[in-house]
Amino acid sequence: QVQLIESGGGLVEAGGSLRLSCAASGLPFAEYTMAWFRQTPGKEREFVGGITYSGRGTAYGGSVKGRFSISRDNAKSTMYLQMNTLKPEETAVYYCAADDSRYVVNQVARMYDLWGQGTQVTVSS
Repeated sequence: QVQLIESGGGLVEAGGSLRLSCAASGLPFAEYTMAWFRQTPGKEREFVGGITYSGRGTAYGGSVKGRFSISRDNAKSTMYLQMNTLKPEETAVYYCAADDSRYVVNQVARMYDLWGQGTQVTVSS
């Protein structure tokens, strides 16, 4: 069974930090580009950031550059998202996604093959 399971969401104050994890199973994790997206009700799913199969290439959405950092541990089949200086408007469900294109970070949700169930992040004002 292929699974992507997010964890680490919760309630934080504006300006605070949170670290999300995405644990993968049932797929060759080290051969996939991984990414984080977020979505609020009534809005399209937004690209947050992604990381290539090796971890050597990353990309971020413009609104999070300089504040968020993606990393991965292929030995643990886990991707992380360190979120700093969080803003209330970043309250959303955060989703983990996998893409077998491997060498690049696609920034469009429909390009991703596998998705987790999401984890809620709430940033209070």
